[in-house]
Amino acid sequence: MVDADQTFVIVGGGLAGAKAAETLRAEGFTGRVILICDEHDHPYERPPLSKGYLLGKAGRDSVFVHEPAWYAQHDVELHLGATVAAVDRAAKTVRFGEDGTTVRYDKLLLATGAEPRRLDIPGTDLAGVHHLRRLAHSERLKGVLTSLGRDNGHLVIAGAGWIGLEIAAAARGYGAEVTVVHRGQTPLHSVLGPELGQLFAELHRDHGVRFHFGATLTEITGQDGMVLAARTDDGEEHPAHAVLAAIGAAPRTSLAEAAGLELADPASGGGVLVDERLRTSDPDIFAAGDVASFPHALFDTRLRVEHWANALNGGPAAARAMLGRDDIYDRVPYFFTDQYDLGMEYSGWAPPGSYDQVVIRGDAGKREFIAFWVREGRVLAGMNVNVWDVTDPVQRLIRSREAVDTEALADPHVPLESLAG
Repeated sequence: MVDADQTFVIVGGGLAGAKAAETLRAEGFTGRVILICDEHDHPYERPPLSKGYLLGKAGRDSVFVHEPAWYAQHDVELHLGATVAAVDRAAKTVRFGEDGTTVRYDKLLLATGAEPRRLDIPGTDLAGVHHLRRLAHSERLKGVLTSLGRDNGHLVIAGAGWIGLEIAAAARGYGAEVTVVHRGQTPLHSVLGPELGQLFAELHRDHGVRFHFGATLTEITGQDGMVLAARTDDGEEHPAHAVLAAIGAAPRTSLAEAAGLELADPASGGGVLVDERLRTSDPDIFAAGDVASFPHALFDTRLRVEHWANALNGGPAAARAMLGRDDIYDRVPYFFTDQYDLGMEYSGWAPPGSYDQVVIRGDAGKREFIAFWVREGRVLAGMNVNVWDVTDPVQRLIRSREAVDTEALADPHVPLESLAG
């Protein structure tokens, strides 16, 4: 039973946390809502940091989830630049790290997100080594890319995942020289497999990006605190005026771990273990966004999803669960990217080894197509490239769990809606 005397605390001021606070008020919760954010900026969305904002196509104000005045208007107590040092489950309190004060909660949401993995090699203390996770990182990187483009400078990127490739595209847009070092043989292998990963390699090569596959960085060299080159484990050396580490992110689970909450196996992505209603091993504590590992019946596995849509939808789902709603969180994973003249949306989950066929509808050579990852005729995932307004039928195909005629799936003249049922 939820009443006006209850206090709901949200730890984490990203999109998931901000949308959870919004949902609590929209659903009629009249109790106390406390949102604790360890950054000094108001809660913001992260995709613009490697897309429109980084490219200079969107202003700083466009990244924020709400106008700054929204929080006071909706009686949300927003603590910026504040950290939570500990959660006491027995006393049902959170302790602030700055002054040690405590706040009691009735329900607690952990939306602590993830942190970029760091390069553990010599030279990472040089001024020209960068990561991208926060707004301040993007602001700094924008200045770096502008300077590199003006001076014909070189950027070396460690990692060919989504962040690495989006920043490669942005850097080329500024005119910088770009080399991407990646231990795999194609970009995005863990998400798209070799078939579609190669398409992104060709896209970037067409725009002047150099790839060094099958290698990892072993050292960043410099002089007077500045980057000069990046060396790889196969003995090559790449000129560099800046280096970006884009080697993935790790869920921020230290607070949950210290509180004794059950965690997911790091081998399967880690994170805070939650049930289908985003409830942790403590019935009064929930987790959402990048940090949550949740069971997904559609794919018969646990997922930890680091994409915008998971924060957008997971925060509200957790808020409803905190209010006692009985909804199950089973959204089809979704993400998007924009690189050069390529726009893409991806729905589903189909890591290498989970599918037996990739079906192409359209012209992959012209980069106008839909790709489907299929197992025994069942669609596991779909990616539309420069083809729009198909996300709903693609997701219906995935949710149907039924085998489809792959020849019809590949035929652009057969409406997707007729296959999705």
